[in-house]
Parts: sequence; C-alpha cells; structure tokens
Amino acid sequence: MSVAASLEPAAFEPPVFVSLDGVTHAYGTSGGVPAVEGLTLAVRKGEFAAVVGPSGCGKSTLMKLATGLQFPRAGTIMVAGEAVKRPVKISGMAFQAPTLLPWRTVIENLMLPLEIVEPHRSRLRSNKAEYLARAEALLDQVGLRGMGAKFPWELSGGMQQRASLCRALIHEPELLMLDEPFGALDAFTREELWCVIRDLHARTGVTVILVTHDLREAAFLSDRVFCMSSRPGRIIAEAVIDLPRPRDIDVTYTPAFSEIVHELRAHIVHARSAA
Repeated sequence: MSVAASLEPAAFEPPVFVSLDGVTHAYGTSGGVPAVEGLTLAVRKGEFAAVVGPSGCGKSTLMKLATGLQFPRAGTIMVAGEAVKRPVKISGMAFQAPTLLPWRTVIENLMLPLEIVEPHRSRLRSNKAEYLARAEALLDQVGLRGMGAKFPWELSGGMQQRASLCRALIHEPELLMLDEPFGALDAFTREELWCVIRDLHARTGVTVILVTHDLREAAFLSDRVFCMSSRPGRIIAEAVIDLPRPRDIDVTYTPAFSEIVHELRAHIVHARSAA
C-alpha cells in the first residue's frame, strides 16, 4: 500500500441517533410473553430505516419504545444521545389512519402539535403568522396548496394522509416515526406518497424509522431495512439498500430491486417458519 493510500481519510459516518440495546418489553402481567426480547438496533442521524417482519412481531412496540410512549422491562434506549425516560419531544409520528380531528380545518389540524410541544406552545400566539406560513409551505410541498381551509371529510384518503405527514413535520422534529402510514391506500396513491416522503426526507434530512408490511415500500424508501423475528421480536437480519438516490418509481421494476425484495421476503418466510 502506498503512503498516499494509507493516509486517505475514512468516509464520514453520521453518529448513531436512535439505539435500542438488549430491549425486552411485555404488556400486561410479568408472566406475559414479551412483545420484543433482546431487541438491538441502531439508526444513524439522517438515515431512513425501515422495520419489517411477520404480523405481531413487535414492530409497533418498537416504535412506542423509541418515542417514550412505552418503557422497556430490560435494556437501554437512547435518542439523540439521551436515555429515553419520557415521551420524546423531538419526534413526530404518522400512523396508518390519518387521525385528523374532523371539527378542525386542515390548517388547524397541522397546528395542533404546536399547541402541545414546547418551545412552540409558548411562542405560538406571538409568532402565529410564522407558523401559519410554515404550515402552508408544508402543504405546498405535498401537493395540498390551497387546501388549508378544507375539513378532513372534504379530502380523499390520500390527501388526508398527506396532511397527516405535514402535521408530523410541523414542529420540525429530528426524528420521524411512520407506522404503516400508507397501508390503507390504493397501490397508485401509495406510490405517489412514497415519492412525497422520499422528497421530504431529502429536503429536511430528518431521521426516519418506517414500520411497514410492504417490502417494496421498505426497499424503495430506505437506506437500511431491519427484519424482525416472530414474537418475541428481535432483529434477525439487516439489509443495506445500495440503490442510488434519488430513486424514481421505475427502479421498482428492475432486476436489482426485485432481488432485494426477494431477499427480504426470504427473511420473513424464515421468521414465520421458525415461530
């Protein structure tokens, strides 16, 4: 090896932003079967990670643990360098159901986290124009320009989910947790929203953890995919998605993409058969 080669700097690797180390959690009595057991994973700052696995494997439990909505019986959870001992304020969440309040307009629904999360809650009244402009800009980015005065029932399912994504991002979280956010949508709308979240991630650099049953979705959006075992859930495989970014939906029809999806499916099949 030449001297020049030996002095070449190592590639920059962002710090770990979310880590679960040896985490075990069960619901109900202490004798219950754990939802997750010995669960260990690490997600780097700015990374888009996906978690897949058989039904009931603890994917949603992982999300609750990482955001401080549940606390483990054993193990350590860290977010942004701090142990999770309370709800994580720097996180935003979007779920399969948009859960927009029907009596509030779209823009009022977007403002809801600002009424709860500090320091925005204290600043909202005196800086309302600034926050309204931020909300309108988010709606514009997801293709909902001019829809702020509408009520949720006036929007299609896909439009409601776009608004739900905006609400999760309005307080500019450092961590975005997505729990099956596109599962209830038709295939075409789902692919449209893949591109919306792809662009939002590229624009904001937010760290994203996506829980999904859709292996194509995981492969298209993610930098890495974690595969979980059957209950009690733990990580049994990790796949690096080395497809170049930005990714167009056409990549999902290529042999390289199909190979990734088949590999992920093989891990899930193995997890189910081992249950």
